[in-house]
Amino acid sequence: MNLQFNKAQAFALPNTFYNVLNNEYINAPLPGKAITAITFNFSDPNYSAETGGYHPVEVRLKKENDQWNIVYVTDFSYQGRTFPELVKEIDICFITKQVFSLFAGGSVRQHAGNLIQLFINNFIEYYKSGVFDVQVTFE
Repeated sequence: MNLQFNKAQAFALPNTFYNVLNNEYINAPLPGKAITAITFNFSDPNYSAETGGYHPVEVRLKKENDQWNIVYVTDFSYQGRTFPELVKEIDICFITKQVFSLFAGGSVRQHAGNLIQLFINNFIEYYKSGVFDVQVTFE
């Protein structure tokens, strides 16, 4: 059974993005209890601060009534030279309708369209090419 998304949220996303989430949801072992939140973690097992790779991406959903709302979509990258650590590089917050970019700072909904489109389309293509291991967590 597919997740039913509230597509009228702050940022428009392509149907392909929702298909990615549904595909991973369907393939995940479902818990025996009611689900109110889902977190998807997409990670490249070869990504490191030394060699690079595909950035990890996290997507959080929360159920409201009979629909699922996206809480955030976040892209992480290693930053720092001596002791690199994973930090948010792009963070799309559907609750506050804000988008953060590590290199450009925060922006409001109307100024973030091109960044969101580029980021999401790239993520979908990386997913299709099979670079991610996916972990799904239910709450």
